[in-house]
Amino acid sequence: MATTAPVLDREEYVEQAYFLRTLRERLADNQPAQDVLARAHDEVLSSTRLPYAVQFLAVEMKHTGLLGSGFARLPHYFTAFQAFVVGQAEKETSRFPMPTALLVLEREATYRAAGPTKAGLFVYQFESIARNRLGYLDGFAAVAADPLYDADWRAFVTPLTRQIGDLDIGDLVYVRSDLYVKEQRRADPGYEPTLPPLFGEKEGKIAKASRGRDPLYLFAALQRQLGYPEVPRYSQRDEGRTRVDRLEAKVRELETRLKLAEGELRGSIDLSQFGKPDLLKDPEDE
Repeated sequence: MATTAPVLDREEYVEQAYFLRTLRERLADNQPAQDVLARAHDEVLSSTRLPYAVQFLAVEMKHTGLLGSGFARLPHYFTAFQAFVVGQAEKETSRFPMPTALLVLEREATYRAAGPTKAGLFVYQFESIARNRLGYLDGFAAVAADPLYDADWRAFVTPLTRQIGDLDIGDLVYVRSDLYVKEQRRADPGYEPTLPPLFGEKEGKIAKASRGRDPLYLFAALQRQLGYPEVPRYSQRDEGRTRVDRLEAKVRELETRLKLAEGELRGSIDLSQFGKPDLLKDPEDE
C-alpha cells in the first residue's frame, strides 16, 4: 500500500508556498530549473523538511528532466494532488502550462498554511481540475488520497469520477450540507441523513442558490462569501496571442537578415536603417 503524506505543520506549507512562487517566477525569467532548485535548497527554512525535498527534486530533475516524478516519489511529504498537477503540466500533449500548475499549488499551500477546511480544500481542488481540464479519473483519485480528508470525505470523493457527468455540483454540495438536513427536519423532526453532511450551512445556502447554473458562479460565490482560494486559469487566447507575437518577431528578424544578405551580395549595405549605436550618437542629436 502506497505511503500517504501526513498533514504537515503550518511552517512547512508556508515554505512550500514560497518555494513554488520562487520556482514559478524564476522559470518565467528563463532560469534553468536545475539552477533554481539548487539555490532554493539554501533559501528555504532549514528547520523544515522542505530543503531535503528540494534536494531530491533537483536530483530527480537531473536524471529524468521531470519535476512531477520527483513529487510522486516523495509521497510522505508531497500530496498525490501536487504530483498530479505538476505531472499534467509536463505531459507532451498538455495545454496546461507549468506556470499555472505552480500557481495552483502555491495558492493551495497558502490556503493550507492559513488553516483550511475540508470543504474549502475540496472545492479548490475540484475547480482546479475542472477549470483546467486535467482529467477527472486521475484527478479525483489524487484528491481522495489527500491526508486532510477523513473516511467520510474519501467515500464522498472516490465515486465522483462516475457521477460528475450526471450531477450538478450545486446539488452535490447542497444535499450533503447541514442546511439540507435542517430543512428536512422542519418537515420531519425525526429525519436522519443516510450519509453524514460534509458541508456547512453557509455552503449549503450558496449551493442551493446556485443549482442549475454554471458551476463557475458557485465557485466564485464561495470565494467571495467564505474566503475560499481562487483558482488560477491560463487564457488560451493570451497564450495564442503570445505565440503569434513571437512568430511575428521572428519573421521581422529573418527579413532583416535577408536584407543584410542581399545588400552584402550587391556590395551595398545601408547601416543607417538600423540606427546608430548609443556609443556613436552625437550628444546634439539627443
